[in-house]
Amino acid sequence: MSISLHDTHFHLDLFERPKEILERIEKEKVYTIAVTNVPEVFEHTHALVQGSKYVRAALGFHPELVYQHKNQIGRFLELLQQSRYVGEIGLDNYNKAPADYLMQKQIFTEIISACNADQKKILTVHSRRAEKDVISIIGSDFSGKVIMHWYSGIAKELERALSYGFYFSINYAMTQSENGRKIINSIPIERILLETDGPFIKIGNEPSTPLVTNLILNEIIKLKQQENILTTINENFRNILA
Repeated sequence: MSISLHDTHFHLDLFERPKEILERIEKEKVYTIAVTNVPEVFEHTHALVQGSKYVRAALGFHPELVYQHKNQIGRFLELLQQSRYVGEIGLDNYNKAPADYLMQKQIFTEIISACNADQKKILTVHSRRAEKDVISIIGSDFSGKVIMHWYSGIAKELERALSYGFYFSINYAMTQSENGRKIINSIPIERILLETDGPFIKIGNEPSTPLVTNLILNEIIKLKQQENILTTINENFRNILA
């Protein structure tokens, strides 16, 4: 079975007319993981994509919302059996108070422990200024699949994540920055996946959607200059789903 292009990290619920975008994704046959930021949003998105062939809702608890919504961890754990896909989760230590970051680590550790009990979970993980802690908490023997979303950390931690079997999702903004291109060139093509992170990332004046993943792919092809990149990236996505 051939797999068309994919988007492993897209915020469908943050668009004004999500149903219209959902219909276009279905028409264009782009396999999409619709991440969410808090459990109650997952419930809405999960209902929205029911019956979709190409879009799946991911149960999320964004690290920048954890401290404010820490009482939702119970609901998150209750909903965990409803989706194989988990995200956006992770840690963010950019200008965070110590108490905030400590709470993030406690809840992220609890989430990873719960996900580890189910061998088929697919995670899309945020790690800004917290790469070392994120990789350490997930560990080298996580039972599911891990996608590092928009990685921006140092090479040492990137190498450690690769040694643990993690994948990395690449968006358009990464292909346009010097640091992003350096990171992309450090990742073997066998570990690369595509993401848009729309609506946070724009191409021109328009927010990214799964409909423009071909533009990201083209930038990766220009950077990597390797043969059969599309075939390999599609195979990576199949491996994630296996």
